[in-house]
Amino acid sequence: MIVFAPAGIFLLALGVSMLRDRRRLRNGVYLVLALFAASLGLLLWAGQTHPRLAGALAVALLVLAVLSALTLAVFLIRNGLTMVRKEGRSPANLLSLLAGLGIMGLSAMLVTTLVTGSRALGTVTVVAVLVVGYVSFLFSCFLLYSLLYGWFRPRGRLDFVVVLGSGLVRDKVPPLLASRLSKGRAVYEAQVAAGGDPTMVTSGGQGPDEDRPEAQAMAEFLIEAGVPQDRILQESKSGTTEENLAFSGALMREVDPGYRCVVVTNNYHAFRAAVTARRTGINGQVIGSPTARYFWPSAVIREFVAVFMDHKLINFGMCALLALAGALTGVL
Repeated sequence: MIVFAPAGIFLLALGVSMLRDRRRLRNGVYLVLALFAASLGLLLWAGQTHPRLAGALAVALLVLAVLSALTLAVFLIRNGLTMVRKEGRSPANLLSLLAGLGIMGLSAMLVTTLVTGSRALGTVTVVAVLVVGYVSFLFSCFLLYSLLYGWFRPRGRLDFVVVLGSGLVRDKVPPLLASRLSKGRAVYEAQVAAGGDPTMVTSGGQGPDEDRPEAQAMAEFLIEAGVPQDRILQESKSGTTEENLAFSGALMREVDPGYRCVVVTNNYHAFRAAVTARRTGINGQVIGSPTARYFWPSAVIREFVAVFMDHKLINFGMCALLALAGALTGVL
């Protein structure tokens, strides 16, 4: 079954990379390449043994891809309208709507190119397909591995449970942050029940529109929920996720240089936080708390955009090369 060898190689690479560190972006690339290679191997195997079946599978996959793209576009547009209605018209809340409209727009370009046969429009369409294909590949890597990463749970003794802040509303803990704190408390209580003695770390500074540090409000929420005050440390200087993790890491190292921790955030944010945790030297994994379903699509797109921009030099470079290749194809 030599046709499945590439899938096996990518799957092996994924396993080895995850054993070394689950918090790497390249794991998502290995995952998607393994799935693609397995699908291609299945088609090649079917072509060798059942040619008619292979043809039917190829057509079915093409139809499924087209229907999936259109269904996704409709879903994203509907979700975007829900986000605008419930959360307002901020740029972040428009992401799913814009993504859905973008898919519809690209589909319209493809159809128009095929109908009119316009060479100029064909060149533009090829460029758009190449660039969107690259971005879509990266998004698939990010999304699928984020889902896989979210299935893992920390095992063994934990010295700290770190909860990342997400902002206060009228100096009170809003539902989004309450979800993180409740998840963190559940992990803390499970550790205590197993004979452990962890410390919770609330991480969040004071925003420009806040009257007190977020960490303080988070600590009060946990104390009211039953966590002893002397088992809570407050990190109240940070203003970004990277600072949350860097400052919390320094605080934990002061108490126990050989600490082991888990970081709690919302599920849509878990993998990017894990990548940042690795970069800032945090010794621990990240877990996610539940998020409202309507909020999740836009939030995931926002997280992907942030990851994309973290590697903007190589990503924009690849987009430029693909655009150039598409333009040259049209000229030739």
